Order: sequence, then structure tokens, then C-alpha cells
Amino acid sequence: MLYRELACHYTWWRGDPLPALSPLAGFRASPCADLALLARLHGMGEDEMAQRIADANHPYVAWLGDEPVAYGWAATVWFGVLDAGLHWDLEPGECGLWDFATLPAWRGRGVYPRLLQAIFEQEAEARSFWIGHLGENTASRRGIRAAGFQMIGLTVINAAGAWLEVPRGPEGRAYANPMAQGLPFTDADDEEILFYAAED
Repeated sequence: MLYRELACHYTWWRGDPLPALSPLAGFRASPCADLALLARLHGMGEDEMAQRIADANHPYVAWLGDEPVAYGWAATVWFGVLDAGLHWDLEPGECGLWDFATLPAWRGRGVYPRLLQAIFEQEAEARSFWIGHLGENTASRRGIRAAGFQMIGLTVINAAGAWLEVPRGPEGRAYANPMAQGLPFTDADDEEILFYAAED
């Protein structure tokens, strides 16, 4: 193998097909202004939550009945993987989705794709949505695809340790991917990439 998979990137644009998801009893999702709840769900301080909101990030919480079961963030200026020091700027009309989690007791019920689709609806000014996951995170892969996202790129590492972006899907979308900022593009067949999990 010439490359090893690091991360997968996806997009959904306004007007793209939206898979119909079966009803999930008691499910709802909406923006959340409760800093104490956000801090508890994230295991972080309220000041950190307030700073994210001040940086034009919109927090969402998914509920089953009266129980908060998942969260995620919709960004309009920048988004990233803070623990890894990754930061990507967004153009007007773009929405970056990041830091999603379903609480352990509620996983496996289809909460994640329903939360993503709820954000499509409620972030009405966004024309395109961007999201990614680490290669080994197969649960995120399933949820993102179930919500209707299309893969548009892979970040890979070569034998020399260099990070590269392999485009997938429509070329215009692949090269517009904000998560590929600063990475050189390269063409590679799947047979040249060592994946964490077989592609569905």
C-alpha cells in the first residue's frame, strides 16, 4: 500500500437528496443556550462553551423525551479538531459540523443521523455542510452516510509521513473542501490505500 487512511470527508448541499429516516419516538433536536447543560455533556467548563458560541459556533442538543442524548456544533466562520490543532476557515454560506457525540447509553439507536438532518433544516442560511471523521471511527462513518452526506475526500499519509488529500466524488466539491486546506491533492485508487474498515 502506498498510503494509509487518516480521515474521511463528506459534504451535503442544499437540494441534495435527503434519505428518509424512520421515526424515532421522542426524538427532537434544537440549538441549546444552556451553558450548564452543554458543559456537563462535554465534560468542560461553561467558559469554554461560551467562547465557542462567541466564535460563531451553534451548539445543538438531541433529546429522547426529556433526556439529552447527543450534541454537536454547527460552525459558520471556522471549525476544526481542537485536540489535534486543526483549524479550517469557512466561506459565507458554508457550515462546518464538528465535535459530535452520542452519550454511551443511547448509541445504536440512530440518533446521530437524525441530529445531522435536524441541523440541515435549522441552519437554513447554509448552502453546504461539511463534516469529517477519523478513519477508525466506523460508527461516525455509518451515521454520516445515513444522514445523506456524500464522500468528497480522504486525508492519507504516505511512507514519508506527508499528509495528502485524495479527492472523491464530484471534482468541484472535492476541491472546495475546507478540510483539505493546506494539503496537496493526489490521485489514488482504493487499492493503493490501507483503510481502517472496508468501504460499504
